[in-house]
Amino acid sequence: MDVHAGKRRLEGEAGHMENLGKMLLVVGLMLAFVGGILWWSGGRLGALGAPLPGDLVIRRGNSTVFMPWVTCLVLSLLLSLLFRFLNR
Repeated sequence: MDVHAGKRRLEGEAGHMENLGKMLLVVGLMLAFVGGILWWSGGRLGALGAPLPGDLVIRRGNSTVFMPWVTCLVLSLLLSLLFRFLNR
């Protein structure tokens, strides 16, 4: 019976958690950087503030409902590709 097997297993899990922490830090810094650029630009970046074709905008009286279906799909695709390339 190996007495140190449990200790080795826990040390391996700690290594995975350290990698997760680094990845979360990098993603957070990237989001802060992009957010800072968008905030600084004040909407002068053109298409980033405009709805894409396929996004639904419903205006009735004083109410407006915006459902960015296509924007969500495009962002999902771009983020999936980014994380796929970062994971290699």
